[in-house]
Amino acid sequence: MKNKPFLWKLQENIIEKENKKTLIKFITSTDRFTQFTQVKKFENEWSAWQGRKYSVFVNSGSSAILLIFSALKEYYKWEKDTEIIVPAVTWITDISILLQLDLQPVFVDINCNDFSFDYDDLAAKITSKTKIIFLTHLIGFPANIDIIKKIIGKRKIHLIEDCCESPGAKTFYTKVGNCGLVSLFSFYWGHHMTTVEGGMICTDNKNLYHLFLLKRSHGLARELPKKLHRYYKNKHKDIDFNFLFLTNGFNVRNTELSAVLGSSQLEKLDVYIAQRNNSYQKFLTIIKKYPTFLYSPNNDGISSFCLPFILKKMYIKNNLQKFLTAEGVETRPIISGNLLRQPFLKSRFKNKGFPHADFLHKNAFYIGNNQFVDNKRLKHLKNLLEKFFTNPKYIIYE
Repeated sequence: MKNKPFLWKLQENIIEKENKKTLIKFITSTDRFTQFTQVKKFENEWSAWQGRKYSVFVNSGSSAILLIFSALKEYYKWEKDTEIIVPAVTWITDISILLQLDLQPVFVDINCNDFSFDYDDLAAKITSKTKIIFLTHLIGFPANIDIIKKIIGKRKIHLIEDCCESPGAKTFYTKVGNCGLVSLFSFYWGHHMTTVEGGMICTDNKNLYHLFLLKRSHGLARELPKKLHRYYKNKHKDIDFNFLFLTNGFNVRNTELSAVLGSSQLEKLDVYIAQRNNSYQKFLTIIKKYPTFLYSPNNDGISSFCLPFILKKMYIKNNLQKFLTAEGVETRPIISGNLLRQPFLKSRFKNKGFPHADFLHKNAFYIGNNQFVDNKRLKHLKNLLEKFFTNPKYIIYE
């Protein structure tokens, strides 16, 4: 049977007319489009919304990871193969960048309640070489920070939070991204809000903030706050300050255009999150009708990224995913599935001891959730699921 055109996409155009008008007004009123005052304005607005002291706007969430770990490696003088604990299910650049920087990812299984670490496995994987726990608040579900901090105890291990899929999620009334040394966010087109491409780094550590600023723009001293310029001019009098490089760096800046769009989108982010969460609760009501086949993950403080289908049997998952695709509903695996099954990692790391990651890999997928998922669309989904789960063609009742 030929698939229908996708009627329910993973994401749709969330750039509203007001956003476009704001962009047009900006474009016609300036001649400066590279990183400048609008970027700083957006950073300050994001810091205020997030509740952290410092924010650094970059061109993607992946670039944010690159800057963070390049800076941490330099700041803490880490040796090669320093251990960074990571979940077995997360986005791929959380891992590939560590390898590119000669850091050693240590994989931990996930749990199927909040989709963060299997906390017992996390406790078992910490060693004297562990410097960072790099956690992911996956698909809008906040990790249990209290448990993680109890596991860390008094050891000098920092938390880095990947919040790319979970802006506004809360753990015990605290926004995710405020619980560790550094956090990162993504404004990719398919996320809660967009700058088309873009990411943000947040921290309360001033020294790291300055290092992030440097590394974002080649290592140039002039990227630092102006009050620091005189100090470095005097310290390096033999070098023209315009091209004074204080560290190795990259060029992962974003544009004034993206910042203007970000500021405009941020005004409605809380509304978007509320709409997503409202749709998610209605989705739960729909799938709870099928407890024999489906799990219904529901935790406090979520900021729903998607509508996940977690099937108790793999063959039903395969059938349902094919059925929805044929009905015009676009699907994806839960982010990466088990990363240790990916070709470029399986030759380097053993896929042993990750049963929950494997379960999610084999038994789960998601469909899109955003402000366009309304009652009409959810009713359509309800009807599709009734059609599927009452058809012996798809379900073998045991």
